[in-house]
Amino acid sequence: MNTAYKVLSSDADIFAAALAQVKVYVVQLVEGKPHVIADYAGPVQKWTPEYVLLAGMTYRRDEFEFRVRLPKK
Repeated sequence: MNTAYKVLSSDADIFAAALAQVKVYVVQLVEGKPHVIADYAGPVQKWTPEYVLLAGMTYRRDEFEFRVRLPKK
């Protein structure tokens, strides 16, 4: 069974996730390799154009992808 995710690619996406206090998954982006979930972090605490702070950990936006699980239909 596949799980559907939404990638938080814009500041508006991250803002909406922060307001909703949804659990954000951190995916490590390594060129030429499959994406790997690096952390099941939690809600967004803070973000800048360069970084996202989740569960006390800071992640670079250009090195990681941030996803939220979409509700099942």
